This record gives sequence, structure tokens and C-alpha cells, in this order.
Amino acid sequence: MSDRWDGGPGGQVTRSRTGGVPGQRDGERDGHRPGGRAAARAAARSQGGKRSRRRARPVRRGRRVLKIAGICLALLVLGTAGVGWWFYQHLNGNINSVALDGKGGSEKADAFGRTPINILVMGSDGRTSKADCKLGGGCSQTGVQSGYGNADVQMVVHISADRSNATVMSIPRDTMVDIPACKDSESGLSTSGYYGQINGALRYGPACQVATIHQLTGIPIDHFVKLDFSGVVKMSDAVGGVSVCVNSNVYDTYSHLKLSRGDHTLKGEAALEFVRSRHGFGDGGDLGRTVSQHIFLSAMIRKFKSAGTLTDPTAVYALADAATKALTVDDGLGSVKKLIGLAADVNKVPTKRMTFTTMQTAVDPNDTNRVVVGAGAKALFSSIAADRSLSTGSGKKSSAAASATATASAVPASRIAVTVENGTEITGRASDIANALTEQGFSSATTTANAPSRATTTTLTYGTGQKAEAQTVAKALGLRTSHLEQGTGSGLTLVIGGDWTSGTTFPGGSSSATSADAKAAVSNAHAQTADQAEKCAQVSRFETVSLNGVRMTPAQAYAAATGKKDSDE
Repeated sequence: MSDRWDGGPGGQVTRSRTGGVPGQRDGERDGHRPGGRAAARAAARSQGGKRSRRRARPVRRGRRVLKIAGICLALLVLGTAGVGWWFYQHLNGNINSVALDGKGGSEKADAFGRTPINILVMGSDGRTSKADCKLGGGCSQTGVQSGYGNADVQMVVHISADRSNATVMSIPRDTMVDIPACKDSESGLSTSGYYGQINGALRYGPACQVATIHQLTGIPIDHFVKLDFSGVVKMSDAVGGVSVCVNSNVYDTYSHLKLSRGDHTLKGEAALEFVRSRHGFGDGGDLGRTVSQHIFLSAMIRKFKSAGTLTDPTAVYALADAATKALTVDDGLGSVKKLIGLAADVNKVPTKRMTFTTMQTAVDPNDTNRVVVGAGAKALFSSIAADRSLSTGSGKKSSAAASATATASAVPASRIAVTVENGTEITGRASDIANALTEQGFSSATTTANAPSRATTTTLTYGTGQKAEAQTVAKALGLRTSHLEQGTGSGLTLVIGGDWTSGTTFPGGSSSATSADAKAAVSNAHAQTADQAEKCAQVSRFETVSLNGVRMTPAQAYAAATGKKDSDE
């Protein structure tokens, strides 16, 4: 049914032809009142409808404006979507990915379905582009080279299953190890395996370097990230420079790093010179370089996690563009979405719970210029593989750890034996836990067995007078006191239940419960946490550099090289 009042042509209001106007007086049905709207309509008709036409124009113009606005909005939406899609595709196109082919093993999820992440970060010395040749030198005769070069920087980055802590362990490039049989799927270069310097495994492809680290440490390596010289430059520039500190004047005549004592913000080549310097810091070898690299990375992480970097669209774009251009990754990280997910996982970890360490080493008895795996390294490897936090290993104990110490057994761990029983459906669980205990120094008399029946909950039963010993075991494994029970017999019996199906630290247990083991794991490993902004790189006090043929210390070289500008000038 049509409305009794319709909009006529030009927006006029017309009367129905068959009925009167509602509300009109009877005496005025055939005529109209003087003045009023009727008079106005009559006047409009007498002027040839001009008023009517004038009123129509704004309506048509309004419709035209709305139409144009709609078209513009549609174009804007399409344009924005197009730019976003182009940006996403552009970043994806930057990424170079390589298959890992399972060479590093795989992580197991814990009882809550959470999985740790282990990434091998490699810094290559390859001169595979003109930019790398210019930055690294050494291409005057060979020109741009092919292949991957050597992995002169190797860091195992571990992010815990619950994303509460992380560990970064450096492995010195001079370490002598067994290289496994490898074949690079791209170049076809292969080896049947040999004993040699660890950084050389990269020549047979990133997967070979991953396999070598996995074989050495027992830590599953899920992913890898590789940077070259120009990648370091791009990343440091993208974050607006990285703030570092040196405790003395330094001039490394090999890496060309030249800085005065104090704080500096390093960009571009200056940043590369800092992370490459091995003669400027420590004892002039690779161990000193790993420590200064940890200082640099800690500062970069603090800068990356700062609100200014993450909320600035320009900075975020520059960082994403630089990162995707600078990195070679495994297929598991070969997309922007996956890299963003990884960055989000890293961002969840507070800097005070990011521990940087260097694998313990000893001098190679066959070559004083090389090192071998040292005492304590096995404990460090085991802690990382077992997903145990090392953030309490630098000497700072939490209150929970301090209270646990008060109730710890006076009996040495080496005299505490445990019977470990498997109450799960997973083969080998008892052996996993028993091995973890003996690796932490518990008695070799620790034994394994199958539980009489399936157990839903993990329990540690102790005999009369053995509560303190049980607390020591619980502390080592991260078990809460609610899992301890006093029995009627003697000895300690640990039944692994369905609430602990993987790992050697109880899921959800207090990380501070293993603080003593964390301290042992990072003993002589140069541990530091990423929140230590005041930490300065220690300049070498030895004659590790040479200037004009004369051996001298980096500080002496700084004083003598008056004609060379500082790296950050």
C-alpha cells in the first residue's frame, strides 16, 4: 500500500487525485485558504515551476556527492588492501629459506601440549655478494664467492615451553668436534664425516651445521637463522643503532673497531666491527668475542622490545624489511607470518629471564689455538635440552630458592639413590628421569622399574627420616611439595604419572627449584642476563693487535692511531 503522501517530481508533495487532504476543513475542500503553503505552491506554479527546479538541484548534487564518495571509499579500501597485500608479498619474497630435513631432531610437547623452541643462529663469514666483499674484505683475488662460508657465530637460542624464560648459548668457532656425514641438497657438496673445527660444517649446508650442533649437545634444533655481514648492518640500522659500552679505549686493527672508553650507539659498519672483533676483547680469542656479542644482542633485544620501536610504523616496516632481506631461514620459518609468530614468542620473555652463556671449553691438547668441550658443558647442554631455566644461574636466588635451601638435605646428592618407576604408557620415561638425576650428581645406584599399575599423578614416597632427602630430589626435578608422601618402608620411590609425560623438569614446577643446578650449568660459562644494561665489554689487556708491524694492546693501538676516526664518528 502506497503512502498517502508521496514525493512528486522535483521533490514536490502532491495530493491524492481521489481524496481530500487530511485535516482540511469541510468548508475549504474546494478551495484554499489565503496565504500559507497553498499560496506558496500556487505562486511557484505561476512562475513556471522555477522554484521547483531550484529545489531539485541540491538533491541531485547530494546524490552525486554520495556516489563519488562511495567510489572514493571503495578505491581507498581496495588501494589499502592492495598495498597491504603487496607489502606482505614483498616481505615474503625477501625471505630465503632452506629445508632442514629433520637433521636437528624434534622437540616433544610437555604434559600441557606446550613445546619449547630451539633455534641455531649462525653468522656466516661468506663473501657471497659485493656488499659482503666490501664489508668483510678478502675478495681482491677471489672476487664474489659461492657457498655458505664458515659459521663464525653459532648460538643456540632456547625459548621455554611456557615462554617464561630463554637461554642463548654461544659455541666458539674454534671448537674441535666430530662433523657427521652430510650432503648439501643445493650445491651437492658432501662429506662422509670428519674431526675438525665446528664452524666448517656450514660448507656442507645449514642443515649440516644444525646436525653437528645437535650431535654435540643432544639439544633438538627445530630451526635455524643465518645472517651474513650485510645482514648485521641492515638489522642494526633498522633499530636505529645499538647502544654498547666499552671499559677502555679500543682499536682492533683486524676488525677495524675503534672506540673511546664509555657508551656508544653503533650503526652500520660500526656495529659489524663490534660483533666481529675478537682481538679487541677478553683474551683476544673467540671466547672474548662471544661475551661482547652477548652484550650487543642484549642491547638490541632491549631496543627491539622498547615501546618506541614496536609502536612506530616506520620503524616496524624498516625492521621487517631489513630482517627478511638479511636472513636465510629453514622452511619452518619461511614466511612473514611465522617470523612474526617467533618474534611474538621472544617478546613474551622478560629480559631479566633471558640468559646468555658460552659453552665451557678447554684448550685442545693437540693445538693451543683451538678448544674442546670443557667440564660443565654437559650440565649446560642437559639443562637446555630439559627446558630448565638458567635465569637464576648468575648468582641471584629467588625467595623460593632461598627457602628451599633451608630445608635441603645435609646428605650429598651423590649419596641419595632413587627408585624411579614408570607409571605412564610412554616407554623409557623412568630412564629419562633417572638419567637426569644421575647427571645432576645423584647416586649411580639410582634404578628404574615399571610401576605396578598406571598412575595419574606423579608421587615421591620417602621412608622415615628421609623427608629432607626427598625435598632435595623434588628440588632437582621441580616437584611441588604436594607430590611428596611419607611411606612405611625405607628409601625413595618416584612414580612418574600421567601428569608428566615428557621432559625432565615437572610441568609447571617452580624454575627456582633448580637454581642450584642452574648455577652449576652456567659455571665458567660467562652467564649474564639481557637486562644488564650497565655491563661493558672488557677490552683486552694483552698485546693482541698489531699496528705498523708492532705488537701492542688495543688501548695502545687506539692512542697510536691518531689519524683514524672512531667507528661511531
